[in-house]
Amino acid sequence: MDLREEVREFLTTRRARLSLEDSGLPDYGGVRRVPGLRRQEVAMLAGVSVEYYTRLERGNLAGVSEQVLDALAGALRLDAAEQEHLLNLARAASSRSTAGRTTTTAGRAARKPPAVSSVSPSIQRLLDSMVGVPAFVRNGRLDILAVNALGRALYSQLFDAGEAQPNLARFCFLDPRARESFPHWEASARTNVAILHIEAGRAPDDAVLMALVGELSTRSQEFRTLWARRDVRHHHAGFKSLHHPVVGELEIDFDALNLPERPGWVLTAYSARPGSESEDKLRLLASWAAAEVHTAT
Repeated sequence: MDLREEVREFLTTRRARLSLEDSGLPDYGGVRRVPGLRRQEVAMLAGVSVEYYTRLERGNLAGVSEQVLDALAGALRLDAAEQEHLLNLARAASSRSTAGRTTTTAGRAARKPPAVSSVSPSIQRLLDSMVGVPAFVRNGRLDILAVNALGRALYSQLFDAGEAQPNLARFCFLDPRARESFPHWEASARTNVAILHIEAGRAPDDAVLMALVGELSTRSQEFRTLWARRDVRHHHAGFKSLHHPVVGELEIDFDALNLPERPGWVLTAYSARPGSESEDKLRLLASWAAAEVHTAT
């Protein structure tokens, strides 16, 4: 990832959404040629010089202190996810700067350990024990790493798409069935892109992630538009509407739990409210999934 461009676009888009009214600064009139605050206004709010803020907005976050980043987050009114993203970008910039000067005793740059792409047997057992609850583990690239039987049945179209490792973002933007599966497709699309942006800030050197972003950018105008917004978002709990080809409409809650030992990995589980029609449909879906397995064997 071009880290300087990512920093530049993130800060520019955050500045563009703010108004003088939002910031509490006085309006002295005059024509504003671009939306949002001017650089000097953000610099004033953050307590830094215009020259220094200009350097930051041009993509140079290497070595910036947390105090300055906190002040910048306050000036730009960043939420928790955006502030985390800014910190990740700054850490990545500092790490790249340090890596350019640091070598191993053999005179070569230190190598990162290979990425783990499968869950432990205990996590799979945990998923399998969640009977009646669709659940899966995904990484920050939105690859499905593990799933239980009901989760596979809930996302049956995702799993029958022929991918060795199904990817939620690829399904959302490239599979025509996604718009029927997700009645609120636009919201799902925004969430997928926001999660990918968070991962890009956390792991800017992830070649697989960059290949995925390149593929989606090439093949989907909607993805390109959303990616350019540089929005980030935490996705920990909420409500989701799904349309399943067998049981029809489902209205379910979701909870997403971070797996601390694997940064970017999240266990997501869905549940229907007791006594609801969707609870009955999840039971029907479980019966359908069991029948499918019996037929296959």
